[in-house]
Amino acid sequence: MTLTLYNTLTRREEPFQSIEPGHVRMYCCGITVYDYCHLGHARTCVIWDLVRRYLEFSGYKVHYIQNFTDIDDKILKRAKNEGVAMAEIADRFIEAYFEDMEKLGVRKADAYPRATHTLDGIKRLVYELQQKGYAYEASGDVYYSVSAFPEYGKLSGRKLADLQAGASGRVETFDEESQKKQNPFDFALWKAAKPDEPNWESPWGKGRPGWHIECSAMVREKLGETIDIHVGGNDLIFPHHENEIAQSEAVTGKPLARYWLHNGMVKIGGEKMSKSLKNFVTIRELLGQYHPMPVRLLILQAHYRKPLDFSDSALTAAVNGWQTLEEGLSFGYKYGLTTSEIDEELVLKFKEAVAQDFNFPAGLAVLFETAKELRRESNILVHEGKTTVSMTDLAVLWRTLVTLADVLGLVVDANASSSTPKSISDEEVEKLIEERKLAKKAKNYQESDRIRDYLQSQGITLIDAPGGVTKWHRS
Repeated sequence: MTLTLYNTLTRREEPFQSIEPGHVRMYCCGITVYDYCHLGHARTCVIWDLVRRYLEFSGYKVHYIQNFTDIDDKILKRAKNEGVAMAEIADRFIEAYFEDMEKLGVRKADAYPRATHTLDGIKRLVYELQQKGYAYEASGDVYYSVSAFPEYGKLSGRKLADLQAGASGRVETFDEESQKKQNPFDFALWKAAKPDEPNWESPWGKGRPGWHIECSAMVREKLGETIDIHVGGNDLIFPHHENEIAQSEAVTGKPLARYWLHNGMVKIGGEKMSKSLKNFVTIRELLGQYHPMPVRLLILQAHYRKPLDFSDSALTAAVNGWQTLEEGLSFGYKYGLTTSEIDEELVLKFKEAVAQDFNFPAGLAVLFETAKELRRESNILVHEGKTTVSMTDLAVLWRTLVTLADVLGLVVDANASSSTPKSISDEEVEKLIEERKLAKKAKNYQESDRIRDYLQSQGITLIDAPGGVTKWHRS
């Protein structure tokens, strides 16, 4: 089937076709590392982890890059408040990022370039923009001239003339930076050094890079001049991604990316979750109260382009949903099933659902149907001692569920889910069952319950059938 993607650049769904057959180059705008990540960051990272996983499941080799912004006003402010170096703040929260994402099952990118590690590429790009007439210097700062790029606004749909008209009378002309700009919407490529701030040598004097130029330089350095997919939160469409396009395409004359994909925001009470609004929940706080899989499942339950409403009821629903999936995923381990065979029709059903603009909630529905069937058969086995479907067929169904759940990063610990090792023989089980019957006959129910509980701890399930017959099986 054909994979279609909603391309922010064209504002429509398009069939996906990679530049190089079988190979996808993908870039994600990552985190500014000045604090712990919140659920909004988690959604971005989980969503693009899912996209990468699905592309690989579909046969593509994916080269996935995610950056860290490790120099920024917020990082500098925190470093100053704590009396430490900027690099110490960045390193601390990069380490915390990896800890949080590992718990959420987010696979590592192929590389994590940092702004401070890409300075040569940044300065080269700024120099080329200046040479081509797209940038100008002003008192040690270098600005991008948006009016020099006729296609400015093509990603966001905003026209420069409309932006200028809307800003009329509201531009703070007395601001020092504004006075340097030729146009109020010009943006900094390089910032002159300020007292007590980290800085680097450059053709324009000591300074540091602007935010937007970092990603243009990192994409170019790690993936080339044109990539397949550029992703990030929809709050980055303007101005960040718009400015990336203006910078990169002015220099190369080529499209920066074939497809632009953006995820929706996490909302609390109808407002975007953000640190500035102080309405955020950190990943660490969530994982201190909930298992990581329900949190991941919460993110999965809304289409990636739609807002995700965070609430206690939504989390409760995710916890309940995970219990259902966990029972299904544990089925094979519980009953000692082994097979490598999968149900191709079920896989096709999953792919057809997800292939419509990465509709992971629709794919998730396929998993829930399968998990519920396995749970139903498990209950029948416990109460009746047999299943309505052969264990061979159930093994295939279970292996298919495990395979598809892995695409979504939903996994159980096989060791934790597996049955207790057979430390008790069949003969010992039969002997204890007879002792339990005698105990019940003597109305020694305490002993009867003790034997039952002991057998259960050994992975033995007892089924008391009519006529005083006791059946059993290993769980």
